[in-house]
Amino acid sequence: MTDKLIAKAEEGKYGDLFRLDLYWGAPNHPPIEVDLGDGFKLTATNVSSYQGVRVWEVPALPGSAAEAKIDQAISKTSTNRLVIFHDDDKQVWRWPSRTTRGSGVISRPARHVHKAGSNDPKFVAKLDAIRLPTDVQIDVNELLSRVRGAFDVETKNETKRASKLMAQMYAAVEKGYAPGVDPKKRDHEISVTLARVLFLLFGDDTEMWKDASGEPLPDLFQDFIKDHTERDGSDIAARLNALFRALDTAPGDRKGLAPELAAFPYVNGGIFDEKITLPDLDIDFRKAILDASAVDWSAISPAIFGSMFQSVRDARTRRELGEHYTSEENILKTLNPLFLDELRAEFDGAVQRETAQKRINALNALWKKLGDIRYMDPACGCGNFIIVAYRELRDLELRIMDALANNQQGEDATTLDADWTHLLKVTLDHFFGIEIDEWPARIAETAMFLMDRQCDLKMKERFGVAPERLPIQKSAKIVVGSALQVEWAQVVAPGPSVIVAGNPPFLGHKERSKAQGDELKEAWGTSSVQHLDYVTAWYAKSLAYFGTLDGLWAFVSTNSVTQGEGVAPLFRAILDAGWKIKFAHRSFKWESEATGAAAVHVTIVGFARTPGSVRLFDYPTGRAASPVEVSATNISPYLVDGPNVLVDASRTVLSPSLAELRAGSTPIDFGYLLVEEKDLPEVRADPIAAKFLRPYCGGKELINGREAWCLWMDVPGVKLSDLTSSPILAKRITSVRAERESSARVATQRLAGTPHLFGERRQPSADYLGIPQTFSDSRPFATAARVPSSVIASIKLFTHPDPDGFLFALISSSMFITWQKTIGGRLKSDPSFSSSLVWNTFPVPAVSPAERSHVSSLGGEILAARDAHPGKTLANLYKPDAVPDNLRLAHAKLDIAVDALFGLGHDHEVTSLERQETLFAKYLDLSSGLLADSKKTAAARKRATKRT
Repeated sequence: MTDKLIAKAEEGKYGDLFRLDLYWGAPNHPPIEVDLGDGFKLTATNVSSYQGVRVWEVPALPGSAAEAKIDQAISKTSTNRLVIFHDDDKQVWRWPSRTTRGSGVISRPARHVHKAGSNDPKFVAKLDAIRLPTDVQIDVNELLSRVRGAFDVETKNETKRASKLMAQMYAAVEKGYAPGVDPKKRDHEISVTLARVLFLLFGDDTEMWKDASGEPLPDLFQDFIKDHTERDGSDIAARLNALFRALDTAPGDRKGLAPELAAFPYVNGGIFDEKITLPDLDIDFRKAILDASAVDWSAISPAIFGSMFQSVRDARTRRELGEHYTSEENILKTLNPLFLDELRAEFDGAVQRETAQKRINALNALWKKLGDIRYMDPACGCGNFIIVAYRELRDLELRIMDALANNQQGEDATTLDADWTHLLKVTLDHFFGIEIDEWPARIAETAMFLMDRQCDLKMKERFGVAPERLPIQKSAKIVVGSALQVEWAQVVAPGPSVIVAGNPPFLGHKERSKAQGDELKEAWGTSSVQHLDYVTAWYAKSLAYFGTLDGLWAFVSTNSVTQGEGVAPLFRAILDAGWKIKFAHRSFKWESEATGAAAVHVTIVGFARTPGSVRLFDYPTGRAASPVEVSATNISPYLVDGPNVLVDASRTVLSPSLAELRAGSTPIDFGYLLVEEKDLPEVRADPIAAKFLRPYCGGKELINGREAWCLWMDVPGVKLSDLTSSPILAKRITSVRAERESSARVATQRLAGTPHLFGERRQPSADYLGIPQTFSDSRPFATAARVPSSVIASIKLFTHPDPDGFLFALISSSMFITWQKTIGGRLKSDPSFSSSLVWNTFPVPAVSPAERSHVSSLGGEILAARDAHPGKTLANLYKPDAVPDNLRLAHAKLDIAVDALFGLGHDHEVTSLERQETLFAKYLDLSSGLLADSKKTAAARKRATKRT
């Protein structure tokens, strides 16, 4: 296959290569002719396109200058483009990577050169990387990620290098402080210093410094460090202290400044106004700055500064704050469907209007709309979300200005007929953040100004003019404080043009501190938050912030907000307040751009009062890089296409066809009634202890065929006094008694009177059905099994005698695993079984004796199919895409019967969506019956809730 790809590329069959072999789409733009001067013209032909990314072919190698001119012509209609220049012997594949150096803006392409007939494994890898899947449709963010990953290697390497250098600078400053210095003061001063250094490094590479005549002064900061500090770094702190003061000195007060300081402009804007005095530093910090100066900071998006920040903090600190830093691709998964895609579609519609005047009117209306937007991230960290939101809106504003210029001044206008810089409507002071930690807040403020500078340079590249930003007049407003304590309306007034979105901290009910638990209760105005995650406090604040007003809001959240017991209380409040889901990304693994990033599984949910067309994204592989948009008319709280049904946990079974399950036994033994493998020979050699040695089984043991052992002395006729003749038992029992007596829990102290027994005993007296607490998300069915009564069930196993096998059959069906995966909680990405939420609410209709017998017999066939593979564990038998044929057939037969119980026929292949729709309909039917019984509890009545 790879040889075929290279052969087509070398033959110049680029259209066939992309459409037939790489699975891109057809071209959608006419050819572009570019005049290179002296009557020499070349034509660029669009040979393929996909999701707005176009591939262009130019059958010549005109040289780098002409390449740049052709690329610039193409860029007017194709922001994201891959341009292939070629002759018979060589090809140049060019992907744009804009940068700024010296006296102007240049386009530094990421290029790959391939010579015909050469062994070029890098070229092979690039072609393989941009091959699209045939079974799913990927979105534009995933496509851009693939193309950038294949071609934009230099920028990616610069970004990684910059992150490491940031960490080195942090360490070099930190060691300059004496051990007795207040850590808060130290961390504050380091944060201010590095934010300032970032600003200066960026200024070197983005024409920020100019001489008296307005000409750029490239590398001014680098030259200051190199030429005006001692080589051993002995005066680096003093010189920086002086420079920082100079940058905060207004023009009228600059008399007497040394020339090397006076060359820097007055900055204003708060970056340099605080007076701090750096401690003595050394050569390490000087070297770190000079090393960082070698990086091209103009090529690095300020949106990755958050990852740089993360690299200088330890994993424990990140977890305590609940921080999970965000890649640009994941940020756009939130911003695009929330508002950006609609704005871009409005732009596309505007430029396609019938007349120039109509186009101008529509473009001006859209431009005004952009200027009305106010964006707030109430947990902004280093500003990743507000930075990307600002960049995308500025990019769209530039496209609007470009289209207006073309309509007012004619096609291909390269300059403006007036100074439009004062007309810019997307400005920094329209963007707001709240951040509890000062260091990232400082980075966010600085990064926003730097992103503003990058956007200005794009404007200059297009029109030859850009605003003068120094001294700073406008800046983003980042409030330092707890978003759960700050009054959001005092940061920015709510209204229909306000967008709230970000990635707040998330911590489960077992992980959050008491203070965080109190904040969560205060946000919801209740003393009972049960299983609600800490992140839901931001949902509560959003509801209070907007009140009855329109707006848009979305958060990246732990997947628990749409799974498990927290769904009903969370979404009951949201739906009752009049909000509906506008878009959602189902659970996927969250990946940060920082090394050692926190590993979590998340969902992204966005809300509007009148969402119009909704968008739902699925992740068949569970990875962030594989979203697939699926059709939906309404997105329910469980992120399925269906009605807004809310399922509450229940202490009793809802279905007349089910029986209540019991959890296994809990030792509360501090490890002394469990027998480790190394202790087995000793216990078996003791004739008394050996009588009580029993297999001990939880979910892991059941699924993976592992062995575990315990001492089970809950045997009729056995007295505690009879056991002390065994040295092994006597020692273990004495230890259990001592631990229970010293426990802080009164209930545990009471158990000290029976130290030989498990604290909680629920062992079935006959063979039983064992159901693990957790299933693997990748397995197609729940992995339950029959277990002998001699095996002690741990708390990690639910049990029922299930004498006829009907319950085993039900739980082995696709209908059950669909219910489990839809409304049940999860441990990371794996379904977590709950008797109260999943089993007791499983809406199995009433079944006849004949139906029950038939389903039970089919469950028996599954057990028989498993027995045909002796030695194979459940984990082996249910490997994804490797289930034995006889076992898969047995499950298929069972599915037909169980689906029939729910009224689903098999005249076609039944989908998960059909099962979900059927399950929610049956749940509503069964729970509605509860309302007719006045003796039912309020909780039972609440289970019947359907929100519209």
